[in-house]
Amino acid sequence: MSAAAGTVSRRAALQAGGLALAFTWIGGGKAFAAISPRQQPGDAAAALADGNPAFAPNAFIRIDADGGVRLVMPMAEMGQAIYTGSAMLLAEELGVELDQVRVEHSPANEALYGMPLLGGQITGGSTSTRGTFGVLREAGAVARTLLVSAAAAQWKVEPESCTVARGVVSHAASGRQLGFGALASAAAKLPMPAKVALKEPKDFRLIGQPLRRVDSSGKVDGSVQFGIDVRVPGMKVATVKASPTLGGVLASVDDKAARAIPGVIDVLRVKDAVAVVGEHFWAAKRGLEALKLQWTPGRNATLTTQQLRDDLANALAKDKAIVGKETGKRPDGTLVQSTYDLPMLAHATMEPLNTTVHVRPDGCDIWVGTQVPARCVSVAAKITGLAEDKVVLHNQYLGGGFGRRLETDSVEQAVAFAKQVPYPLKVVWTREEDIRHDIVRPMYHDEISAVVDGEGRIRWFGDRISGGTVLGRWAPAFMGKDGMDSDLIECVAEPCYDLPNLKVEWVRHDMPPGLNVGWWRGVGPTHNLFVMESFIDELAHRAKKDPVAYRRAMLQKNPRTLAVLDLAASKAGWGQGTLPTRVGRGVAVGDAFGSRVCAIVEAEVSPQGEVRMRRAVVALDCGIAVNTGSIEAQIQGGLLFGLSAALYSEITLRDGAIEQSNFHDYRTLRINESPPIELHMVKSAEAPGGLGEVGTAIAAPALANAIFAATGVRLRSLPVNRALLAQDKEAMKKKIAEAPLDEGRSA
Repeated sequence: MSAAAGTVSRRAALQAGGLALAFTWIGGGKAFAAISPRQQPGDAAAALADGNPAFAPNAFIRIDADGGVRLVMPMAEMGQAIYTGSAMLLAEELGVELDQVRVEHSPANEALYGMPLLGGQITGGSTSTRGTFGVLREAGAVARTLLVSAAAAQWKVEPESCTVARGVVSHAASGRQLGFGALASAAAKLPMPAKVALKEPKDFRLIGQPLRRVDSSGKVDGSVQFGIDVRVPGMKVATVKASPTLGGVLASVDDKAARAIPGVIDVLRVKDAVAVVGEHFWAAKRGLEALKLQWTPGRNATLTTQQLRDDLANALAKDKAIVGKETGKRPDGTLVQSTYDLPMLAHATMEPLNTTVHVRPDGCDIWVGTQVPARCVSVAAKITGLAEDKVVLHNQYLGGGFGRRLETDSVEQAVAFAKQVPYPLKVVWTREEDIRHDIVRPMYHDEISAVVDGEGRIRWFGDRISGGTVLGRWAPAFMGKDGMDSDLIECVAEPCYDLPNLKVEWVRHDMPPGLNVGWWRGVGPTHNLFVMESFIDELAHRAKKDPVAYRRAMLQKNPRTLAVLDLAASKAGWGQGTLPTRVGRGVAVGDAFGSRVCAIVEAEVSPQGEVRMRRAVVALDCGIAVNTGSIEAQIQGGLLFGLSAALYSEITLRDGAIEQSNFHDYRTLRINESPPIELHMVKSAEAPGGLGEVGTAIAAPALANAIFAATGVRLRSLPVNRALLAQDKEAMKKKIAEAPLDEGRSA
């Protein structure tokens, strides 16, 4: 039986009146939703009369009396098109068109909407499609089966003689038709089908098509609401400033000038931050700028980036390592070693952090775009002293997540401020506050090595890593044996290559208190694929082997990844023709988030060291493709996100404060700098893989390897140091002398 078709056991609960389904997550047997008790027919009739045909608000699928189909989604929509893809999965098996499905945000409820792949009500890790692919199709198939059975019973015909299209059940022989709305009440009274059949991939009508997003029109006309769009009656607006020194506390506030500004209502304090409340954001911002603040900087007052880097290197040299993976033994042979360093990174989401909160004696309402709604409810309950069932979270569309909205710090802060006032309070961080108080991707230091034979083939591969743990802070219960962070070694502990002799070690060295590290788009693979694929490229060139051929030889036991490597090489014209001077192609390949991906970047480096990306070719095997248009958008966006970070992005510290503040000093790629991106997909019947992060993870190594091919300079740290790429050596020396940090060492 393929991953896409077959029969499934009973997965649903129905209620009278409208039809509502609750169903079970795949994997681990954990309940996706509790099966709700049936309502009595009289209750259903009353509900229908009241215009409320859908019952059991903890259901995911609701079919109203007018035939409308609603899908209540536990995952957040943050640009990855999960609302569209999930609606397609449901519509495919239910027998409706995509435009007949309305998608709604789910409430915060870990018991009902928890994702087993992540252990909670969480959107992240490229798990949404992987987690819902079977579930939503099964739920749609069960609903269709019951609706058809209800129609067949009314017509006294065999269910097999009926068909379904656009939410209508038809009996061709008699010409009779009934819509889903007319059948919902009767279908809700039927016993659950023991088994339902899912479509074979060859019969898909919607899955695999580049369908338009369900939220496109709303984003054009403004009816789709993001957190920053929230307006509630009586709401006031606040903006905040926290201690510039990470971990510092507020010592004193002189707010006389701020309170004199028209529109300023109040000045609020918490331990490490101050907020000015205004009738509108501009008044609040002007008031904040007028404050005279004194801070106690605390223990991080002298902290610098270089100190953090030195600490990581020293920890790797002196501290005991945890073995994350060890297979085989290290043989005799030539040992090749390199050292790689990666910087801290911010998220810089297009929508700055914001939360609207109304705290009352009897309850609390929160309007926010978050990847972790249940966590937000939990922290709000603790701050307010309310029971969790008295805290209601209204999730919104997210203007970018990238892992930043997996954190609850901004929600905690907003609730603490809102608790001090009687009205709804919207707390908006400025861009500067958003970057300077981001929860950053960790800094890493790697010592990577290999034993090679006379032909340059790898006989043993080792990677020793030092850095902080995100998992250990965010979900310590999920740490592995001996305290291992499995995410931190992802892609290097289970490489795509045939490397039977392998050792991966990690020295845990957390950042100082106050400097928190968090998930960042691509998480472990963004670090490990850059290090591993750059080093594989080093080994290929050292052996005087073509980088694609070198990788191909190690992928003979991994046909899916070999296929994407060959496809990308073919489409990019690898090995064909001669490239101009200082133009090079770089390749990188990896297995991440259940998908296989290869990227080839063609880059040109000017004599002054400026990098121009001429072209990027990506080959992808993501299993069954749900929406090819969304897949292309995700790969393009992810690749550009990763290329942007590789070229420009780094968070640095001086005197314990983050130096960057906005897009002038935390650069992103501009349109004129972005290369044409070609995506070529391998058709596959395998289970769907993740998409939101694979493009990001593969971007940096492909670019760095292209730069090496163009210049002969091996970049072993990021972001790209243009001084090292300059052809004029005197100019290069001058730039290096002026550079604040030594990044990217020549091979």
